[in-house]
Amino acid sequence: MDYLVVKWLHVLSSTFLFGTGIGSAWYMLFASISRDVRAIAVVSRYVVVADWLFTATTIIAQPTTGFYMIHLAGYPLSSRWIAWSLVLYGVAAACWIPVVWLQMRLRDLACEAAGTHNELPPVYWKLFRAWIILGVPAFFAFVAIFWLMVVKPT
Repeated sequence: MDYLVVKWLHVLSSTFLFGTGIGSAWYMLFASISRDVRAIAVVSRYVVVADWLFTATTIIAQPTTGFYMIHLAGYPLSSRWIAWSLVLYGVAAACWIPVVWLQMRLRDLACEAAGTHNELPPVYWKLFRAWIILGVPAFFAFVAIFWLMVVKPT
């Protein structure tokens, strides 16, 4: 496959990955802050779907296209910018895996509370804090990866 096609796929999938993450976080955060249980239930259902549809697929596409571009361009894997990108990608992935579980649990708690016309239980807010705490390093890891991909510092 041509380098520019692979690069386009890489950039496109990174846009879906990062964009879905930012969008999901934005809506989940502000739905939760509203404390409107029905809104939280609806938003969290769509956040989980978006995560599986976009994030899960692009989290595979990113290293696949990235390694293929490295191969096509002849960059050594030992390049510092590549090594740091991989480490940061690992950090983001390590944060994302528990976030997926947290989002599903938050969705379930919100749907249950909405279905019974109750407030969210205290465990929702405990899990929500963990969701935020894991999202922060993932966000900054991806911002740093974008910088490394563009600048390719030596």
